[in-house]
Amino acid sequence: MDEPDPRGERIQKVLARAGIGSRRAIEELIEADRVRVNGAPARLGHRVDSTRDRIEVDGVTVATRADLVYFLLNKPAGVVTTAHDPEGRPTVVEMVPDDARVFPVGRLDFETEGLLLLTNDGDLTHKLTHPSFGVDKEYLAEVEGRPTRGALRALREGVELDDGRTAPAKVSAVEPSVLRIVIHEGRNRQVRRMCESVGHPVRRLVRTRIGPLVDRRLAPGQWRALTVDEVRTLERAAADPGRADGPRR
Repeated sequence: MDEPDPRGERIQKVLARAGIGSRRAIEELIEADRVRVNGAPARLGHRVDSTRDRIEVDGVTVATRADLVYFLLNKPAGVVTTAHDPEGRPTVVEMVPDDARVFPVGRLDFETEGLLLLTNDGDLTHKLTHPSFGVDKEYLAEVEGRPTRGALRALREGVELDDGRTAPAKVSAVEPSVLRIVIHEGRNRQVRRMCESVGHPVRRLVRTRIGPLVDRRLAPGQWRALTVDEVRTLERAAADPGRADGPRR
């Protein structure tokens, strides 16, 4: 490991600021060899550069940069998931504070509603959008007609689209014409195309969960900042996709 920058901050202070715990608790984590800096075991009193060094606790990267921001938006229909739209339509970036330059994590199409994360944390964005990390996204889809058991089974097993077969999905009928669909891929208009492929086009689509992150109190068009704990649960979800615990609102 590179020699620590003597001008950096002590790792206990950096991790305490990131919400990992008290400085004493962090010292115990370090002594137990549960903290790593750039892949090597941390030492008590180790000085780090929070803008450059990668710090992990129990194998999960900790967001330590002071300039990182995380917004959760309940996107309404009729808004474009982009930073700028040449057609002049409203964008999701315009709906959150402009103190920092943020970008949407993944995409919700123009008419799709629901939870969308916006951040300037490129590392977390990659983990939440790349299918290799397997982070679930859950949707409620109101569809035309009443899907049969065969249609539900096809969606669960994977359907053939023009860009290839979809991965297995979790699909259940909440009501005769309302489906709960959980996928971990992020193809363009994927849920809509999946439903259309089994003969049940989507009338309304709402994303209700991103990994462990849910907020049933956030009204359409509203946003809020994520808590430190919520950012950590997203990091854990990317490190261990089978882990579903986290803040539920």
